[in-house]
Amino acid sequence: MFGITRDDDAQRRGFSRRALVLGAVQLAAFGATAAKLYHVQVVEGWRYAPLADENRTSVQLLAPERGRIFDRYGALLAANREGFRATIVPSLAGDIQLVLERLARVIAITEDERERLIVRARRQQPNIPLLVTHELTFEQVARLGLLAPQLPGVVVEPAATRDYVAGEALSHVVGHVGNVERVAIDDDPLLRLPGLKVGRTGIERGLDERLRGRAGMIKHEIDARGRIVRTLSRTEAQRGDDIALTIDSGLQQAVTRRLARERLAASVAIDIESGDVVHMVSVPTHDAGDLVRRVSPRAWAQFQARTQTQGGDPLVNRAIRGLYPPGSTFKMVTALAALEAGVMDLKTRITCEGSTELAGQVFRCWNRTGHKACDFHRALRESCDCYFYEMARLTGIEAIAAMARRLGFGQTFETGLALQKAGVVPDPAWKRGRFNRGWLGGETLLAGIGQGYVLATPLQMAVMTARLASGRAVVPQFVRPGRGQVRAPFADLGVRPELIRAVRRAMSAVVNEDGGTGGTARLDAGLPLVAGKTGTSQVTRLSAERSGVPLRFEQRDHALFVAFVPAEQPRYAVSVVVEHGGGGGATAGPVMRDIIAEVLARDPAAQPSYPDRAVGLSDATGAGRG
Repeated sequence: MFGITRDDDAQRRGFSRRALVLGAVQLAAFGATAAKLYHVQVVEGWRYAPLADENRTSVQLLAPERGRIFDRYGALLAANREGFRATIVPSLAGDIQLVLERLARVIAITEDERERLIVRARRQQPNIPLLVTHELTFEQVARLGLLAPQLPGVVVEPAATRDYVAGEALSHVVGHVGNVERVAIDDDPLLRLPGLKVGRTGIERGLDERLRGRAGMIKHEIDARGRIVRTLSRTEAQRGDDIALTIDSGLQQAVTRRLARERLAASVAIDIESGDVVHMVSVPTHDAGDLVRRVSPRAWAQFQARTQTQGGDPLVNRAIRGLYPPGSTFKMVTALAALEAGVMDLKTRITCEGSTELAGQVFRCWNRTGHKACDFHRALRESCDCYFYEMARLTGIEAIAAMARRLGFGQTFETGLALQKAGVVPDPAWKRGRFNRGWLGGETLLAGIGQGYVLATPLQMAVMTARLASGRAVVPQFVRPGRGQVRAPFADLGVRPELIRAVRRAMSAVVNEDGGTGGTARLDAGLPLVAGKTGTSQVTRLSAERSGVPLRFEQRDHALFVAFVPAEQPRYAVSVVVEHGGGGGATAGPVMRDIIAEVLARDPAAQPSYPDRAVGLSDATGAGRG
């Protein structure tokens, strides 16, 4: 018989203690693991579940169709033309360099383009497609279909190309689309889609989010190498909004033809009652369709050479980005500031001898012999500079600047039209910030006649004219309201009605009374009376009259004219700027007359439009009004 010795008993107790310790350690480790699993899967499951799901799924965005753009009558201005594009998915292509070499036999792909695609494929996720081309012909589509087994990862799919129907006349207003240049982390993920086009100028840019629509989504299940296993779900993209503009495309084309007779010019017309901009023209212009198609380096070089020859960039919309001294068209601003401040009244007379002196500096009137004694009515009718020099001196620059801003200068307007410039309404604070110098008294005199530092766009000049004609804070509108939408009435300008009436009477005298500087804008008998104001903004210290020698084109003064019609019951406000055109009455006056005659002949306010159909004009035709 074998008995249990004292050593065996001690060994057994030692083993039991080790087993107990080991079990305790295992239990603690299991408990810690269980606690961690509970924390990860239950407590913070909301955080880790999507991350885990992303490891097995891939989301592919679907580009929406861009919304269309129409004019006020439903004439199509911008639409989408169906076409085909080719993309390549690196995860499905395998040897992407070999696939691109085969693809180049069907599609013209340069070596540089192939290298760029290969580099991009290495930098991004392998399941994100790369755009090869968005301009496939039907023959190329057919050949790629036949060669599909030799081109793994290459996808041929429908793709819309932006089409601009109206051509050159509407390009500055409608704008154009282009490639996405940069994408920030918090931007719409749709912007990362290959080949996506976004608005670059005009309405296309200003209302890009509305026109862009909402992306669709395809959810794929992928394996560890990023290859697609199956499709889990699909959500279709939502098409962008259709937009109806306030522009009359027929009127726009007619005004473009008239301004094309000038070298560099711009014009804006506003419906005073609604704020609708019925035309906005800038010449020279361009065809937006040329900018969305692939342009060869040679064609672009020819375009730039032509631009240098013409002396003006056709891509610049002078109506909202051209900054000009408003010249004498600014005198109504100075007048209202002075009359409201009470430093002068309508009957105050000032004698003009042809010049004014301040602090040893001579400020001349355009009429070297002087206008003699002038009250406000005569001074505005004959555009006496000396009268407004004195008016500006008595009023002060702060009051003039405040009135200019109230009338629409020095600001941009929330209209949906992108890339507007605010211009300059100078005052002592502005000059201190801009030049770190104090304000001079002579600068007040120059600002009083729209010279010096004052700069404005043709759109701002038209807004000023609309506000003077109505006594209300008219805001320009480029997009017609949607179904059921009603615009709020414009606020009162806050200027005494008798002062507004006095300015309107004087502006009517500019065109219709003897001695007025704007008689060249007068319409034929039987047509409504025009009220307006000429302006000649000095570009250099020289002029043909003062120097006695011909000036180069870029040294000539700008010719300006602002007007409203009819003079008795204003409905339309119009501005015209002819760059380096010379005198406002001589050059801009006849242009204004022709434009106003065209506006009245068409009278957009008297024709049926789409006030309730800014969205979904599916039945609108593409025929413009001629």
